[in-house]
Amino acid sequence: MMSTHAGMTTTEFDQIVKTWFVTAEDARFKRHYTKLAYQPMIELLSYLRENKFKTYIVTGGGIEFVRAISESVYDIPPEQVIGSSIKTKFEDRNGKPVILRLAAIDFIDDGNGKPEGIEKFIGRRPLAAFGNSDGDLEMLQWTDAGTKKHLCLYVHHTDAVREYAYDRGSKVGRLDHGLDQSAQHGWTVVDMKNDWKEISPPNLLE
Repeated sequence: MMSTHAGMTTTEFDQIVKTWFVTAEDARFKRHYTKLAYQPMIELLSYLRENKFKTYIVTGGGIEFVRAISESVYDIPPEQVIGSSIKTKFEDRNGKPVILRLAAIDFIDDGNGKPEGIEKFIGRRPLAAFGNSDGDLEMLQWTDAGTKKHLCLYVHHTDAVREYAYDRGSKVGRLDHGLDQSAQHGWTVVDMKNDWKEISPPNLLE
């Protein structure tokens, strides 16, 4: 997978991603992926910013991939996205400076990598952290270990009709230890089926 996107510049990759997002459709919902963003997440991010919080996306996905749409969909600028990355190098291409993508892993932002990435790129412990899989567990543990008032929240995917239902037995996006830790530490667990009035933004569903 790294090799397929190696050799191109970061600018070229950004354009490919943006083109994909405006053309590709989800096979089940028949909508562009940008129109399947979570409405409660958008509302929460807006609420936090209105109350002077700085918001970040911390994802196991590719950082350059998410940065391509983070601002237009979530109003989060690229510099406030932390994600998995491949190595790059600066190069002069026909007199023009470019940054090339290489076929080598630089950083995996999942599991232990999430709090490590937060410390490396932000340098502050979060006051609130939100996750939906065991890949977010260490990030929530790191947040919960803080001495200031804080919030740890898991979104439990329970809506097989409007979205998907999965948790402990899932091979992808498994939420197992996170549920146990939530019960043990008193973290908030949001039930998508029962707690979310809307899944995706109503004005984007057409």
